[in-house]
Formats: sequence, structure tokens, C-alpha cells
Amino acid sequence: MRIGLVCPYSMDAHGGVQIHVMDLATELISRGYDVGALAPASEDVELPDWMTSAGDSVAIPYNGSVARLSFGARVARRVRRWLADGQYDLLHIHEPITPSIGMLALQSATCPVVGTFHAAMDRSLARGLLSPMAIPLMERITARIAVSEEARRTLIQYHGGDAVVIPNGVNVAPFARAPKDDLRFAGAPGAPTISFLGRLDEPRKGLAVLAGAIPTVLDAVPGARFLIAGRGQAEDHRRELARFGGAVTFLGGVSDEDKAAMLASTTCYVAPQTGGESFGIVLVEAMAAGTRVVASDLTAFSDVLQGGRLGSLFANGDSADLARAIIETLTRAEAAEARRRAATEVVGRYDWARVTDAVLDVYDMALSTAHTRVTVAPGQRTALGRLRDALDD
Repeated sequence: MRIGLVCPYSMDAHGGVQIHVMDLATELISRGYDVGALAPASEDVELPDWMTSAGDSVAIPYNGSVARLSFGARVARRVRRWLADGQYDLLHIHEPITPSIGMLALQSATCPVVGTFHAAMDRSLARGLLSPMAIPLMERITARIAVSEEARRTLIQYHGGDAVVIPNGVNVAPFARAPKDDLRFAGAPGAPTISFLGRLDEPRKGLAVLAGAIPTVLDAVPGARFLIAGRGQAEDHRRELARFGGAVTFLGGVSDEDKAAMLASTTCYVAPQTGGESFGIVLVEAMAAGTRVVASDLTAFSDVLQGGRLGSLFANGDSADLARAIIETLTRAEAAEARRRAATEVVGRYDWARVTDAVLDVYDMALSTAHTRVTVAPGQRTALGRLRDALDD
């Protein structure tokens, strides 16, 4: 079976949706499926051989961040050519009503279409204005997936209908077996380490909230060290926090290997994001790495942490409450360790192997409208396939 994946956001700057598409494609290919993918990308970006570039993108402010989208008559021709060349049995479009190549692919698709919705937002003027015009497009989607209950809520709020909730996937094993780096990242009794990872110049990632909590934490735990990783300019914060000397270290961008080592090594990971999050991949990565998690009480984060059972939550945007949560995590070791162990026990539900099984079930449902079924790779079974086997027996 040929599966076409469409990513609306440029591969020039990897974000959650881009990583999701890449990881899903890799898992499907490993199972023997014939996969092609389409995404915006500039000429100097190296793409896997199964991915086609739809051309350059344009940066547009979106949902508190910057989305790099691709559209126009020339791009539409490239999309139609990719569809014609691919002859896909099923098309899986991510964010299908974002004004980019996903929308163009949806307009031209002749096979069953699965749409995955990632975005979560409370209010969006653009979404509100777009929703009536998107009705004909939404009707072309055979089956819908939302990556979280928050993404599902946003979908229903602006477009009606419903969706199957299938979480973002994470390759759990690399984080679970990541070696600790005692020299750079590891904490010790009396000298714990607290890590942060995110775009430093993107306000919704919450660096300002963390910066406001650092003085209180250092007063209570003088030996603590804060490791701040991520790209982007943050000169104001650097100047503000320089007075703490070696207690605060800016690491800059980190590789995937260093990210895993940092999460596996630090005493706790802090996610102070203030909004615009539909899931919480980095929370799952930290849970898989076996570190304690402190996160703002965004609905998406609270869902991942099961209301505080798997990690400590603090009031969104409240530096004082963040300081409290960090101090309690560092000083009340028994309770923090119980949350960490509980997180380790459940994190496997987010592994790409299990997530892909659920995605294939949706593919099977979508293909049933075309009177066909997923051709399952050897050794694999979808849920519907397992049910049919049981009935046959």
C-alpha cells in the first residue's frame, strides 16, 4: 500500500509537526509500507529520499510562534504533480486546513484522506474567520485524528465534527537508555540541576517565568544549578541572570544526543510554557529519560502528567508558584521519586510502535470507505484485523 504524508510546515526549521511526520514515516517504512512525503523545504535542506520538497516557504506569525508555509499557483502545480506521480492509496495530511500545501493536497486528493490536527488554542480570530470557508474542505477528510484532547477541543470548537485522539509519538528507547553525563549535566546531593529546553526568544516557551523563579530557588537551595538550552537571542535574560554566576548556564542549541543525556542526567526538567501547546512531547521525553518533571498547568501538560500524578504542576505564568514546585521537587525526594517512577511505568504508551498501531487502525477505517483495507506488514496486526481474526476463529 502506498501512503502519502503531507506536512504543511517547512523542514528548514524542525518543529513538533515536522518531527511527527518524519518519525511516523520512518516507523511505517520500517514495517514495510511504501511511503512518500511532501513538505516545504529550501534547496539547501537535505531531505530523506522518500520526501519531496514543495519549494520555499514564507514565515507567518501563527499561534504565538512563526509558521513557515508554502502556497501559490506554482506550489499547487507541484502538489498536483506529486499526487499524480505517487498514485497513493491513502493520503495523510497534517493540519489540513492550514493555508499551506496540506490544503492544496486536500483540494486535489482523489483517494481517502486522514487529517491530523495538532493545534490547540483558546481563541483565534483567523480560525474563526476561516472556519465557514473550510467547510467544503473538512467534508473531504475521511477520518480525523487529534494529537490530544486540547487539539480535539480546538477542532470541535472551530470546525465541528469529532476526531480520534492519538497522542504524538516519541522514540522512547533512546531516552530510556541515554547515558548520564556527570561532568556537564548531572546533579548531586546538595547540588541539584534543573534543566530547561526551548526557543529562548519565543515568549510562550516561558523563559521569563523561569528566570523569575531562579532567585527564590537559589535562596532555598544554594547549590542548585540551572541549565538553559535552546536557540534564539535572550540578551535581557542573560544579563539579568549573570549575577548568579555559575548557577545559571546557557547551553545554546543542543544535539539530540545531548538533549537525551541532559534529560537523563538532571535532577528535574522544567516546562514553563505559557500557552499554544497542544501536547507536550518534551515532557514525555523527560519522563522516558527518567527525570522528574515540573510543568505549568496548561491543560495539555496536565493531561500528559495526569493532573500531577506523574509530575509537579504550577500555576501558569506564576514564577513564585514555579519556585515552590521546583523547591518541593528538590527537597521532598520521596514524593518526587514516586511521581518519577509512576511516569516511567506509563511512558511506553507514547512509543511510536504503539502510536503507529493506532494510526494504522484509523487508516483501516478510512480505507473501508473505498472498500479496501490496510495491507498489514508481516508480523503486524491492526485492531480491526485482530478482531476479524478472532471472529474467523
